Amino acid sequence: MLERFHVPSDVAVHVTPEDMHTTVVDIFLKMGMSADDAEQAAEVLVYADIRGIETHGVSNMLRSYVKQFGNGAINPTPNPKIVREMPAAATLDCDGGHGLVVGPMAMNMAIERAKVYGIGTITANNGRHFGAAAYHAAMALEHGMIGIAMTTGGMNVVPVDGAKPMFGLNPIAIAVPTRHEAPFIFDASMSSVAGNKIALAKRLGVPVASGWITEPDGSPILEERAVPDDYFMLPTGGSRENGAHKGTSLGMWIEIMCGLLGATGAGPNRQGGAAHHFIAYNVEAFTDLESFKDDMDTYMKEVRECPPIPGAERVVYAGLPEQEEETERREHGIPYHPEVIDWFRGITDELKIDWRLTSD
Repeated sequence: MLERFHVPSDVAVHVTPEDMHTTVVDIFLKMGMSADDAEQAAEVLVYADIRGIETHGVSNMLRSYVKQFGNGAINPTPNPKIVREMPAAATLDCDGGHGLVVGPMAMNMAIERAKVYGIGTITANNGRHFGAAAYHAAMALEHGMIGIAMTTGGMNVVPVDGAKPMFGLNPIAIAVPTRHEAPFIFDASMSSVAGNKIALAKRLGVPVASGWITEPDGSPILEERAVPDDYFMLPTGGSRENGAHKGTSLGMWIEIMCGLLGATGAGPNRQGGAAHHFIAYNVEAFTDLESFKDDMDTYMKEVRECPPIPGAERVVYAGLPEQEEETERREHGIPYHPEVIDWFRGITDELKIDWRLTSD
């Protein structure tokens, strides 16, 4: 998380992960979810906050989910079912269920297939927002597998030199097991930054950086400034000179892997909610797992100990800062903006839920 998005320490309200988890479970129960589904959904949502992925934690997402439950956009009691399959692969109809519940279900299906066939893959259609992609990919780690998860995010990213969105935010996450070093867990949207970061910037009153968003006509904004009322997201890279053609191509690939493989269309032709794609690679199908973990440790340690450039403190890799953040937040609590705590006061009062979010 970039420094501009951190909650200022002088106003932050620290809440234990346990108290936040219990409160989120209570809210999901009030939305009509079963006890098991509410627990699973809360785990995915609070995972994001514990790991410092505030864009996909309770601050940005929970109020949106509550609204969607209220207007019927999310089915609180779905009955997901396989609609097409072969031994190592399948397509799952999510039945409009919450992605925080059906996503882990689909990833587990991929993992179970990978135990038998070396690789397992599931495309899920008729879905809803599935939270932080990293959570789903990281499910594979405890099974000695490499996990990949991707989804079709909000359809508001323009291609290079384009004035109309042709693909979504489309995050992809990759998780690779290690032994002692922090696991490699990469999670990023194919837009310049996660779309929720723009909402976060508005709430915190901070400017967005060059190459993140566009003017209303699609022209890239290439200086730091406040968020305009109307804008599109730029692809990863921001401009052609900085590699936006790469972000564009990867964003389109995720549309294909999720939407077209899920038979629900891609880009402007999407139908039926979000589509997801999950892959699990059983390392034992390719090489010895224990040797692989040792080799991963060696590589991650070498990256971590790489000499930094002048002015930089150190070199990190994807997953290391998040693990450090998790250690800190489990010990000292998760920092929330007072506005977020105020929202929780309002919703818990409205739903008649016990108040637990007292700062330590």
